[in-house]
Amino acid sequence: MPIQLLHDAQGLQERTVALRREIHRHPELGLDLPRTRAAVLESLRSLDLELALSETTSGIVATLHGAEPGPAVLLRGDMDALPMPEDTGLPFASVEAGCMHACGHDAHTAMLASAAHLLHAQRDRIAGSVRFMFQPGEEGPGGAKPMLDEGLLDAAGPPQAAYALHVEPELPSGMIACRSGAILAAVDTVFARLQGRGGHGSMPHHTIDPVPVACEVVQAIQTLVTRRFDVFDPVVATVGRIQSGTTSNVIPQFAELDITLRSLSVDARAQLAEGIERLVRQIPAAHGLEVSLDIEKGYPPTVNHASGEEAVARAAHKVLGEDRYLQMPTPWMGAEDFSYVLERFPGAFAFIGTAPDDGPAAPCHSSTMRVNEDAFPAGVAMYAALALQVVCPDFL
Repeated sequence: MPIQLLHDAQGLQERTVALRREIHRHPELGLDLPRTRAAVLESLRSLDLELALSETTSGIVATLHGAEPGPAVLLRGDMDALPMPEDTGLPFASVEAGCMHACGHDAHTAMLASAAHLLHAQRDRIAGSVRFMFQPGEEGPGGAKPMLDEGLLDAAGPPQAAYALHVEPELPSGMIACRSGAILAAVDTVFARLQGRGGHGSMPHHTIDPVPVACEVVQAIQTLVTRRFDVFDPVVATVGRIQSGTTSNVIPQFAELDITLRSLSVDARAQLAEGIERLVRQIPAAHGLEVSLDIEKGYPPTVNHASGEEAVARAAHKVLGEDRYLQMPTPWMGAEDFSYVLERFPGAFAFIGTAPDDGPAAPCHSSTMRVNEDAFPAGVAMYAALALQVVCPDFL
């Protein structure tokens, strides 16, 4: 039966590709995705599912009830896009200006919808229920937590396990990658403004120049990361924006820094935020500048449960083949709001390779990022296999 899942998923490929391309052509941002929600609901219309719609977002939880009572399992697919132009040249490229599915959420949604069709055809063998979570806002401001807060994910009791798949264009097509423990980082953002006193560029002694002080802060941040943190509990601090001044002969009044912070543990996260704030406040103060600073807390680390990673590995081996699973040696420093789900329920977040066959792969969040649609049956089959391990006792 496990191998049959891949065959059945291949039979749904036309449906999967059609939904993915429709969503890709019309991407939407954030928590309000009316067109995407409508497309997903239409794709599920022929199925006997119990639908629960989020009241504060465009989120959907569609529940498939089996022939007998039993445990529940949750499968997540995110639906939102990114605020950026598309430069792929694909015939189904985005027609929405400044908006693109550059992180594969269109593929996640389409694969999850097809998994609902695949599992619906086998509902007589299911003892329990499968909850299909179609989530908005993963790229910001975060859609998983509102759906959790509304009780959509555990209204009929907590799921026994929760899983999410994410495309990885730089991983061989159809390969599954996962690990136990932290797989993705926490993300926080620092916004700082260093206020000095401007003046003529030829007379710096009459000013309090924020530019060299901002440069000093940037250098100090790099020293903090390399000298205050254990290399086996790594952090990243990147000054992504530094802005000051208008022309060469004017000393500006202020300099602004935007800093992204990445960490893999609760302790490192707190230590990094405290250390950055100390540097950003005290170095300018030593030079007579005033500082305004705000730290925006983002998603926590995404931490896989050992049982979840074992289920992912088992499903990949049985459904896709013994050579189609990669146990990741280290986490990646990207962030994900599926982290909130895994804080509440056991499970795992895993990657599915979608590297193109016809050239080098552009990474996620690139305007030229593409996914290999030939990988979709593997994703559909994996979603189904992860669910069946929970709700079909004789699956493996």
